Amino acid sequence: MTADDRFNKDFRDPNRDQHHSIRSEAISGPVTDWATDFSHLDPRWTADPFPIMDDLRQRCPIAHTERFGGAWVPTRYEDIAAIAYDTDHFSSRSVNVGNFRPPQDLAPIGELPPITSDPPFHHAARKLLLPAFTKTAVARLEPGTRAYCHSLIDGFEGRDVVEAAEEYAQRVPEQVIGDLLGIPQGDRKLFRELIANINREEALDSRDEHVEQLSKMFVFLLAEIKEHVKNPREDLISYLLDVELRGRKLDPNHIISMMLLLFAAGIGTTTKAIGSSLWHLAGNPRDRERLVAEPELLPTALEEFLRAFTPVTMARLVKDDMHWRGVDMKADDWILLSFPAANRDPAQFDRADEVVIDREANRHAAFGLGIHRCLGSHLARMELRVALEVWLERIPDFSLEDASAVVWGGRLARGPVCLPLRFGRRSQPTPGGPQ
Repeated sequence: MTADDRFNKDFRDPNRDQHHSIRSEAISGPVTDWATDFSHLDPRWTADPFPIMDDLRQRCPIAHTERFGGAWVPTRYEDIAAIAYDTDHFSSRSVNVGNFRPPQDLAPIGELPPITSDPPFHHAARKLLLPAFTKTAVARLEPGTRAYCHSLIDGFEGRDVVEAAEEYAQRVPEQVIGDLLGIPQGDRKLFRELIANINREEALDSRDEHVEQLSKMFVFLLAEIKEHVKNPREDLISYLLDVELRGRKLDPNHIISMMLLLFAAGIGTTTKAIGSSLWHLAGNPRDRERLVAEPELLPTALEEFLRAFTPVTMARLVKDDMHWRGVDMKADDWILLSFPAANRDPAQFDRADEVVIDREANRHAAFGLGIHRCLGSHLARMELRVALEVWLERIPDFSLEDASAVVWGGRLARGPVCLPLRFGRRSQPTPGGPQ
């Protein structure tokens, strides 16, 4: 079967919506007790989860809630790590705690392979993507990323205040993923709009709305794929069209699922990491001034930003009824796997609640743990490093325009969604450098 044959028929799964037919009763309203009525959708959790994590870690390290049809929330590093590594008792077939559970027979592939895949399918599916995210492959994207960061800052000329979350932190990963996939520049505006619509909180609250937005993205991606079939090029889409899994070219739904995964795991997470880092530096001038004076410290500092402001929270589903570390878990109970909580555990990190930009021992879990550890970690580190390097070079003096105006958001990826920053001293690009 040729690549053209794969995409010249209606290949969408007619039963796909049935994968989400296991629906729990929606329980809304504010949390009454975080130990017994937990909800990651409560605005207090999004605004500042760390005091809640600390309280739970001391009095109820594995919290529970009847919301979402039943969910558990471990807060200690050792418990979170144990679950992340345990594929015998916990399934990854969905990574978003909510009122919709995909049925067990969706495993081992899951909704968005390979991040939602279980063994034995997972290993081969993940291995397919590794060549695109090696250090060598990522290095090829760095010059374009650096030039784009400079172009964004050039666009701030004449302004004293910018909304850095939307106008900088979000734009960088969108551009990089667009370059990685080979999305033409003429399609980038629509590409950004579709991603924004998929990630809107109100769209996530409505299954119908979310499916509608995914359908629009599906149509867009299918058009891009068909164009790549006609005109192959050196990018990830063409690679996915040609690669084989177990001796066969990929199923069209598998290709599109992996592309959607890149949007979820490669844009929202890095956007929040860049925004959180800028937020910290805007509010902590000593750290900012030190990094401007000692730019060689930035790689160490960004690891600390990743630890202290870890954006990513994932999920697992309990496979069978069991007694686990003092609690009775039932089959299909959710596990909210909070890597931010793991990275603030004082049993694992000295001065866990402080941001120490020269921290040397820093084996954080910002990119996850176990078989699903982020395969795009080299790419994310490059984007974060370059975004901060260029910003500090061009805008060494900046501050929060209004601390009360900063808005934190995100469920799978937490970070600033509104970040007004005021500029002080600015510099021009290095002569002869990227513009």
